[in-house]
This record gives sequence, C-alpha cells and structure tokens, in this order.
Amino acid sequence: MEFTDIETPHIKKPILVAAMQDMGDIGSVAIHFLNKNLNTLPFRYVSACYPNYVTDRGGYIDFQQERWQYRYAQDVIVFGGGLGQPQTNEELYKLCQDVIDIAKKYSVQLIYTLGAFHTERELQKKPKTFVTTTSQALTEQIKNLGIEPTPSSSLITGFNGLILGFAKLNNLQGIGLYAEINDPQIPQYRSVKSVLQLLERLTYQKFKNLGELDAMGEAVDNEIDRMKKSGDI
Repeated sequence: MEFTDIETPHIKKPILVAAMQDMGDIGSVAIHFLNKNLNTLPFRYVSACYPNYVTDRGGYIDFQQERWQYRYAQDVIVFGGGLGQPQTNEELYKLCQDVIDIAKKYSVQLIYTLGAFHTERELQKKPKTFVTTTSQALTEQIKNLGIEPTPSSSLITGFNGLILGFAKLNNLQGIGLYAEINDPQIPQYRSVKSVLQLLERLTYQKFKNLGELDAMGEAVDNEIDRMKKSGDI
C-alpha cells in the first residue's frame, strides 16, 4: 500500500467524511456524490497492492489498481469510495491509521463515516438512517436532535466501522451514519439519499440534486421488475 501526496491544501478544522465500498454500495455511491456535489479537489491518494488478477476483455487485457483519494473543498475533507476495501487486516489498519493521521494534521473537528444497516423491515422506498458515535455523551447530543441511534448491539465490519474505533482510540469524535437496506447485492440509491440528508442536517451543508438518487433507485426497481417478468431472476 502506497501513500502519495499531490499538494497540501490550506484548510483548517474541517470535517472529514470517510467511507468505502460496502453493502448496497452505500459508501462508494455517497462519496462519489459528495465529490461531484462539492467540487472537491484531490490532494493525496492511496494505492492498493491488489488485485492479483487481470481481466481479459475478449482479446485484450485490462488491469486496474485500486486507488482511494483524499479530496477537499471548503471546510471538508472527503476520503474513500472506489470499488473495494483493503483485502487484509494489515492493510485495513494501515489505511485507518492514515485517515487518523490526516485528520490530526488538518485539525479535523469530526469524522463522519457512512454505511449500510441490513434490516428485514419492509422499507417502502423510505429507508431510515441510524447513528452511532464514539461516546455516549455524543450519542445523547444526537438523540436530543430527534435522531435515532442504532437499535441494537452488533458488529460493524470493514472500514466503515473500524474507522470509528481508530477515532475513539485517538481521542477524536466520530459519527457513523448507517442507512437501512434490504438487499446487500443491489445498489441502494434511496438509502444513499437518506444518509446524505442526515449528513446535511448534522453538518449544516446543502447538497444539490439529491433527486437524482430517487431517479436511480426507480431505474433499479424497473430493471428488477423487467427481469422478474422475463424470468431472468
């Protein structure tokens, strides 16, 4: 795993939003949306050592090394997205520590991460987003805003959970926003919208074109209906 600086942005005490590919593509879609919406600029990237394969495109080879970018705009750093997560615990720990090091370097006030909350509840196109934080006191502050904490004890695996643990160990405040999904295998655009709406509320940001995510969710529903009618699934 290689870490490469492009520039040193002049930002002070920003928030940091860090998330990676997970169930329902919540983290990756949300990070891509934020970067596009906020017109962020890259200042550092991380190159992974995998994949350990190439793709034959029917007579020619395609090989893409995974890369995750740190990007910035006014008062915000955005990290992650991409197509996957680190493949070993060692790489995952190195990546989390690097995010913490960047957070300390720029005096980040709060680390937000975004992910999925798998539920059996019928969502009716209106998924909820739950919150967990790095301290009971911070959770109480969030609850006082009328925001629901995660409803039960559970393990949160991968980067989108572990980064909160690293934040806690380094005395940084962190908040995880996890949107309900039913099917982890299908991109859940309405859940991404739910996460971003709550992020808006907590950070006093305003994101444009959230309706695009409704349209994308509708397109996924239509494709699933088409495949069911044709017997493909």
